[in-house]
Amino acid sequence: MSKRKRAVFITVWILLMALILAAAFAVGSSGEKESIQAVMRDAVLHDSNKISLFGIKDVNPAVISALSVSGILLVFAAAVRIFVIPRFKMVPGKFQLILEELVGFFDNLAKTNSPHRNGLLGAYVFAAGAYVFVGTLFELFGLQVATTQGLHITLPAPLSDINGAIMLGCLSYLIILSGGIAGNGLKGIGKTLKDFSLPISMSFRLFGALLSGLLVTELVYYYLSLSFVLPVAVGVMFTLLHALIQTYVLTMLTALFYGEVSEPHKKEKTKKVKS
Repeated sequence: MSKRKRAVFITVWILLMALILAAAFAVGSSGEKESIQAVMRDAVLHDSNKISLFGIKDVNPAVISALSVSGILLVFAAAVRIFVIPRFKMVPGKFQLILEELVGFFDNLAKTNSPHRNGLLGAYVFAAGAYVFVGTLFELFGLQVATTQGLHITLPAPLSDINGAIMLGCLSYLIILSGGIAGNGLKGIGKTLKDFSLPISMSFRLFGALLSGLLVTELVYYYLSLSFVLPVAVGVMFTLLHALIQTYVLTMLTALFYGEVSEPHKKEKTKKVKS
């Protein structure tokens, strides 16, 4: 693209954005049917917007998101294992290189923080990191579902629900506990149970971080005059930052505590001095 065409393209894009913003502010913010407090409360607690799970039970939208993300990851993993891995080459292509870099990153994370026992740890941090990252980006797809009241809502990130965050935090704690048992037996259990607040802190860290992005986006969308351009930038920015940061934080903390409790207990040897 020449410099002249690029300048014309940028000018047209700026004028178009200015026109959209002018139209947005000209429309005003009238037309809200419920208070901002009700919008925020429903985004957190899901009191009214529930979804029927195959006609069995009404559940929170995050449950449907969690099942969808899990299914996507399982299908993708099976497809990679069947169709991609058998065709790996000595000189990797782009997709193979990306996979190897991801696996190498989490494998190095496990080996660095837990040099003694890292087989299970490496697999877990890779799976947990993939779930947190994909689950956080899932809300960007804007998948619409019908609630039991006949309304249509967008599926949120699975971990924006407190139940999903608690389950992932407790699962990470159980992995850490298994490392303590494998490394030090009963002493490892006692060493792990000392950090009883760890699953709570990990759970609420995930929940608070992801929920903050959801609430900011809901707040911006609530006002009609800001619901044309700004939510796109706010939503994408918050979602990408949370996906990267929370993936790294969860995997790093899990690997760090796992390596601490799985480290073999060193017995001090006393030397007998012959008189």
